Amino acid sequence: MTINKRVVLSSDHAAIELRQVIAAHIADLGWEAVDIGPTTPESTHYPKHGQAAAQRVADGDCQFGIILCGTGQGIMMAANKVKGIRCGVCADTFSARMIRQHNDANMMSLGVRTLGEGLALDIVDAFLTAEFEGGRHATRVDMIEPVEG
Repeated sequence: MTINKRVVLSSDHAAIELRQVIAAHIADLGWEAVDIGPTTPESTHYPKHGQAAAQRVADGDCQFGIILCGTGQGIMMAANKVKGIRCGVCADTFSARMIRQHNDANMMSLGVRTLGEGLALDIVDAFLTAEFEGGRHATRVDMIEPVEG
């Protein structure tokens, strides 16, 4: 696993403001935020942004990825198509901790239309501070990889 304290961030047009707030927040926590846009509010397609961020994580350029769209669902689905990515939508801190501790998630997705800024930052904190527990969870995570092809 890459331990480089770099987090790639991307979103569709709906989530630019929250993405930028999250980037500043994680920088304050000591992480390097790699914000790959978009930067303008023109309508854009979430699949290309989710996959671009996922590729940065899969290539080892960034340890984690945080991606955003209206619900978090579509961009998460796009990211999970990249081999080696385990991304989950989080709307609460418990889920954010569990996808790290039990699923060794390397990406997280947030829905800008479903979360306020304060909760979103708490979810980011929970995700970035949780650690994979291994053990029986590693066995289960190992069962996912062969299905990727």
